[in-house]
Amino acid sequence: MTTMELLERARKAKGAMALADTETKNRALLAMADALEADRETILAANAQDLEAARGTVSEVMLDRLALSGERIAGMAQGIREVAQLPDPVGEVLQRVERPNGLVIERTAVPMGVIAIIYESRPNVTSDAAALALKAGSACVLRSGKEAHRSAAAIVAALKKGLQEAGLPADALELVEDTSRESANELMRARGYVDLLIPRGGAGLIRACVDNAAVPVVETGTGICHIYVDQKADLDMALNIVENAKCSRPSVCNAAEVCLVDRAVAPEFLPRLQKRLVEERREKGLPPVELRLDQEAAALIPGTPAGERDFDTEFLDYILAVKVVSGVKEAMAHIAAHSTGHSESIITADEAAARAFQAGVDSAAVYWNASTRFTDGGEFGLGCEMGISTQKLHARGPLGLRELCTFKYVIRGEGQVR
Repeated sequence: MTTMELLERARKAKGAMALADTETKNRALLAMADALEADRETILAANAQDLEAARGTVSEVMLDRLALSGERIAGMAQGIREVAQLPDPVGEVLQRVERPNGLVIERTAVPMGVIAIIYESRPNVTSDAAALALKAGSACVLRSGKEAHRSAAAIVAALKKGLQEAGLPADALELVEDTSRESANELMRARGYVDLLIPRGGAGLIRACVDNAAVPVVETGTGICHIYVDQKADLDMALNIVENAKCSRPSVCNAAEVCLVDRAVAPEFLPRLQKRLVEERREKGLPPVELRLDQEAAALIPGTPAGERDFDTEFLDYILAVKVVSGVKEAMAHIAAHSTGHSESIITADEAAARAFQAGVDSAAVYWNASTRFTDGGEFGLGCEMGISTQKLHARGPLGLRELCTFKYVIRGEGQVR
């Protein structure tokens, strides 16, 4: 089936989704979660084919993004169930005004209509995106990368069973069959069919959508996330946070890519950082982190000299760019020049420095004494997320249910004329 045929089917289904009540949507979500677990072996078999085809062509870190397991499928199902437990944003009155002439004006949350998501090699995005879009009362059109397409197709087949069991149209959830660049371009150009386009992937995909789309786009994802270790930081805490932010899952957008270190503590902190991330991890049989060092850091510890683009690169790997700075002002200036606006963190016991950092850094999530890895819809209590918005209009940070709705004004009168 062509991409435009799928879009037409989704457009026809969006009316039923917009009118579906909360009970029906939640019943569908719970049935979708059950179907996902019931079809686990089929999904794992499809994922094994995807992994086999990708092996040797992508890094081990990217293979981890692609891989599913029984545990991960159970986590996907649980994420859907958590979305079912969340308050339904559709119909919520966001603002109510009663005018002197008696008109009652209510700004009311309503579904977007058709939400299209272009994503790459993470099969779990399939269920997360579908659950959120459907709970928000919209039809959902998914376009996965070719590496994950077999997995995505098996997941969508299971989820459609849940939709039908609840009496909702299966066409409200579609997976684009064509994984070529042209299908992505079709979604970007589908005015009148796509009400919101969300790219979820690398910098190239996001840039292509933002630059070329003729439909509304929410810019998401690319994360050049920074951790600044201040002169008044608890260095043990800082080591724990940097290791977590870099190593717990380096292939995701909230992983740290840059560590900025105050000059006052660099002679003590950097040798400990090199020992923790390189030597100790190697001794434990874990992947060591390649440290890409600016000139001042390279004078203190061994590593790779930082190249021209290393402070502007989302590595998505066991690589960390390291720079020594003169204090919080220089750290903030560096972040302003190099960040993608995703997540940044300051490690310090100095409240004034922390407050200045949190007020002055212009990113979607700004932490004090915590890992950037918490920038996630589930961790923020929003259920699973559609992605992390790094723009400022409409939505910023984790894209949850509320951010997948628009609004309209509903006005009640008693015969008023102007």
